[in-house]
Amino acid sequence: MSYIQGIERNQSLLFPELVEDYVEENNSVRFIDAYVDTLDLRELGFTHAQTTATGRPPYCPADLLKLYVYGYLNKVRSSRLLEQQTHRNIEVMWLLRKLQPDFKTIADFRKNNTEGLKKVCREFTLLCKKLNLFGGELVAIDGSKFNAVNHDSRTYTKKKLQRLLKEIDEKIETYFGQVDSADMAESTVAVRETPHVLREHIAQLQKHKAELEELQKTLNNSNETQISLTDPDSRLMTTGKHGNDVCYNVQIAVDSKYKLIVTHDLTNEANDLHQLYPMAQSAKEVLGVEHLDATADKGYYNETQIAQCEQENISCYIPEPEKSQNKALGLYTDRDFRYDATSDCYICPANEQLTKRSETIKGKKQTGVYATSACKGCRLRSQCTRSKRSGRRIYRWVNKHVIEEMRKRMAHYPEKARQRKEIVEHPFGTLKHGMNHGYFLLRGIKKVAAEFSMSVLVYNMKRVLNIMGVATLIAALRAMTMTILSFLAHLVIPRIQFANRRYLVN
Repeated sequence: MSYIQGIERNQSLLFPELVEDYVEENNSVRFIDAYVDTLDLRELGFTHAQTTATGRPPYCPADLLKLYVYGYLNKVRSSRLLEQQTHRNIEVMWLLRKLQPDFKTIADFRKNNTEGLKKVCREFTLLCKKLNLFGGELVAIDGSKFNAVNHDSRTYTKKKLQRLLKEIDEKIETYFGQVDSADMAESTVAVRETPHVLREHIAQLQKHKAELEELQKTLNNSNETQISLTDPDSRLMTTGKHGNDVCYNVQIAVDSKYKLIVTHDLTNEANDLHQLYPMAQSAKEVLGVEHLDATADKGYYNETQIAQCEQENISCYIPEPEKSQNKALGLYTDRDFRYDATSDCYICPANEQLTKRSETIKGKKQTGVYATSACKGCRLRSQCTRSKRSGRRIYRWVNKHVIEEMRKRMAHYPEKARQRKEIVEHPFGTLKHGMNHGYFLLRGIKKVAAEFSMSVLVYNMKRVLNIMGVATLIAALRAMTMTILSFLAHLVIPRIQFANRRYLVN
């Protein structure tokens, strides 16, 4: 049996004469071309969106933006690789009309248009809203660590600096001992390293020690807990099963209808404790709804931020982490005490009342202190408190009712908290593994934020193309464009006619 055979390399072939014929009608590159052409790049703040009368003509920012959108959508983010695509990829040749910018031009476009790239992502999000692709009822919020351009060996904490300085001092002391031994040794005795070589090692260590001491001084004079040398804005973070790595903490809020990202953010804070309210409020503004449900994992449990969400008509569904030391010891926790809002008191397991005795500031929050004198002779004392002198005390935050209402909601609608994983973890999996966007190429939080905006843009674009199809989406885009032009015409034409009539009268 013979193998499937190819054609002879010297055989003449008849290829289509037009580049247009190489790109199918349902190719996503056609939507990229149509979508970018609808954007007002001058209003979005792109460089060279308006050319000057003199000087060398620049590349049109629309062409470079199309190249980047195509690249990010097809796992090609490097400026050098994008340059290669302009020479050998027929889709890119069609998209750029055979323009071939060099990698430096491509890289500078991304570096110099960080704000513009963010706005393009937001424009596509608003397009999804106009196409009714957002449900606007439930969003899931989550964060994930994306690797920065900074190796962990180039990041220093206070403890790491202290350890390294101690190790250097020990090595220097060892080398000095070896120098003394080599000087005292007779010429007939062979030594592993000469005193001259040992002194060179000592000089190198002393130089490295001076550099580390300077870093230690800089770190002590700042409010930071660590310092990174390659990318100063990146931080060493725990990345779950993979240990620690230098990363950025990426935040997204995903709508439950089609798993589209509503809003996103990027921070160098290692945890998610302060991200709930900013993300939920931003999602509510984008969706333009009066009320919104938001769910997140335990890492977002922040009572102050939950209360802020409630003030903005955002109902939270966040599981409460168990932080009580009493539970680990087998003692009663605060949840075993029932609060009576009418009498403003707590009922303990022994059916005694804990009344409000005073107020204090605990954890920067106004807190009431509840206690009872019945603890002294209580039969359940050993199961309730470890204090030998005072009895059990309950601390109640003034806005604790917000948390209690959230507990009731989660008890009535447990499915909303359960939906979190299937809503928000899918985009992260797609971005990191399906699209290979789990690491950044730029440095500095401003540039990295723009880079992630591009990732969010192409993720949403990929989802929408799968939902609606290329032809349907282009038709909807053109229909909206014609509607806007028609609306502007109704505004402009009467003014022109009025001006003409006035001119004729005069």
